[in-house]
Amino acid sequence: MKNIKGPKESKAIGRRKFISDTAIAAAAIGSVGIITSCSRKKEEELPALLTSAPPGPVLKAGLVGCGGRGSGAAVNFLDAGPNLQITALGDVFQDQLDKCRVQLKKNKNVDVADDKCFTGFDAYQKVIDSGVDIVLLCTPPHFRPQHIEAAVNAGKHIFLEKPCAVDPVGARSVLVSIEKAKQKGLCMKSGTQFRAAKDYIETRRRVMNGAIGEIVSAHVIRNGGSLWVVHRQPEWTDMEYMLRNWGNFCWLSGDHIVEQFIHQVDAMNWYLGKNPVRAIGWGGRQKRVTGDQYDFFSIEYIYDNGMHTHCAARQLSGCDNLTKVLIVGTEGFAEARGTIYNLKGEEVWKYPAPAKDDPDQTWAVKDPTVQEHINLVTAIRNGEVINDAEAQVNSTLITIMGRMSAYTGKDVTWEEVFNSDMRLGPTTYDFGPVPGIPETVPTFGIEPRPRG
Repeated sequence: MKNIKGPKESKAIGRRKFISDTAIAAAAIGSVGIITSCSRKKEEELPALLTSAPPGPVLKAGLVGCGGRGSGAAVNFLDAGPNLQITALGDVFQDQLDKCRVQLKKNKNVDVADDKCFTGFDAYQKVIDSGVDIVLLCTPPHFRPQHIEAAVNAGKHIFLEKPCAVDPVGARSVLVSIEKAKQKGLCMKSGTQFRAAKDYIETRRRVMNGAIGEIVSAHVIRNGGSLWVVHRQPEWTDMEYMLRNWGNFCWLSGDHIVEQFIHQVDAMNWYLGKNPVRAIGWGGRQKRVTGDQYDFFSIEYIYDNGMHTHCAARQLSGCDNLTKVLIVGTEGFAEARGTIYNLKGEEVWKYPAPAKDDPDQTWAVKDPTVQEHINLVTAIRNGEVINDAEAQVNSTLITIMGRMSAYTGKDVTWEEVFNSDMRLGPTTYDFGPVPGIPETVPTFGIEPRPRG
C-alpha cells in the first residue's frame, strides 16, 4: 500500500495501531467503507420538516469558534424554537469572541456572561465543561476531530459544521467518536445543509422514486469568486497569521475542495448512496495571493460499477460563475435544487414557488441552516437519537481523495485514502513558528525531456 502524500503532510499514528487501540474503530471502519446503494423497492416519502422545534425545557448551547460561521450558527440555533439559549462562547482570539457577543446582543438581545466566555487553544474544553447541553463546533475544521471527541466524552449533543476533518487520520477519529456517541445516545447533526433543505429533499425523493430512471452519472460544479484574504501583520507569529487566514491554508481548511465544495459533493453522494473506488484529479493555482491552496480542481470519480462522475470547483474573481448538482439518469436528469428534465432537455417538473396565500406553506423552504438546528432540538426533546455524521465523514473523505489526487498527480483509491496515515498541520498549538508550511503550492510530475 503506497502512502499518498500532499504538501506539508506529516506522519501520524499508523493505521494498525489506530485500529488496535479500540474495537470501536473497527466497527466504524466497517460501517463507512462501503455504503449500499439507495433502494427503490419502497417508495420514499417526504420526511416531516417542522418549522420550529417543539416546546420543552431550556436547552443550553455553547459555541466553539466565534467567527462568521460560528456566530451565524449561534443565531440559527436560537431561531430553531422556544427555550433555547447560548450560554458559553469559546475562541482562540478575544476580538473574535467580542464580535460574536456584539452580534448576539444586536440580533437576538442575548448577553453571554463574562465568566462563560473563554479564549485560547483550550477554550473548547472550557465551553464543554461550562454546563451546556449542546456544543456548536464551528472552528477551522482542522480542530473538529479533537473537539468532537471531547464533546462526546463529556456526553454532549453536537452540531458539527462541515467538513469534519482535513485528513484521513482526523476522519477516522471522527468515526470512533460517532460510535461512542451512538452508544451514549447522543445526537450529532451535521452542517451539510442541503440534506435539510425541503426543495433538495423533494427533488431527491422524486428521483429515488424513478423520475429520471436509473442514475448513471453526475456532473457537479461550484465556480465562484475568490475567497476572503487576511494579510499578515508584522506583529503576528506564524500561528496567529495562519489561524486568522485559515481559509487559505490546507492544514486548517482542507483546501476549498474540502471546506466548501463538500456541500455539492455531499449532495451527489446523497443521491448515489455509495463511495467512489478511485479518483483522478488535477488542479492548479493562478491568482491566489496567500496560503498554499489551489484556485481550481477538476476530479473524475469512478465507481465499482464503472460509473463516472465529474466534480469541478474554482475560486477566481472576474470569471463567469456557476453552481449546480446535476444527476443524470437513463430517462432524464435532475438539478438537485429543484428541477427535473427529460432526455430532450425539456423541464417536466420544478419545485413550486410557495404561494403567499397558502396557509400551510406546503412548498415553503425553511432556511436549511436553521432547519438543521430544528431537527437537532426536536430529536433531543422527543427523546430520539439522530446521527448523520457518518454521511459527513464519507463526503469529507471523498473530497480529500480528490485533493490528494490533484496535489500529487496520481490516481487515488478509496482504500488508499481511507487507510492513509496522512495528518496535516502541527501536533502542538502555541503562538509561535509553524515550520514546514510555507506559502507555496504543491508540485508534481517530472520535467519534460528535451527534444532531440
